[in-house]
Amino acid sequence: MSDSRMFSILTLLLVVPASLSVHGAISGAEYSTTEISTTSLHCWQEEEFSILTECARCNPFQMKSWVPCERTGFIEKINCAKSNKVEYKSCRSSRMDERLFWRFEGIMMCLTVVLVLVVIARQRTLDHLASEKVRRQILSI
Repeated sequence: MSDSRMFSILTLLLVVPASLSVHGAISGAEYSTTEISTTSLHCWQEEEFSILTECARCNPFQMKSWVPCERTGFIEKINCAKSNKVEYKSCRSSRMDERLFWRFEGIMMCLTVVLVLVVIARQRTLDHLASEKVRRQILSI
């Protein structure tokens, strides 16, 4: 097997799974989009609200039973200003986003190190082939 083929296969084996896991394709975490009719709008979609409790992780029971928890796994308790309703709203946790960011950075750094090693190995192989070619040319004179 030639070195370029080996390099291509190694690249595919390393880059594709890493990029898929970073973008969530492997985890299967896809969010469904649903149409919202004007009659089923929550109060926080129509009016101003204040946050009663900050964004917090849902427990396993809430993840299965509460619709707001299903989307992101985090909810916050809000109070709508006009209607004075207390509702729960799905939210994004800054801690979760930061953890995902650093996981992505770690994967990219590891991938960088691996690919640098692959490039160094490939360069050594090419240097060896070039020196062999020069040696053969000198011997043939």
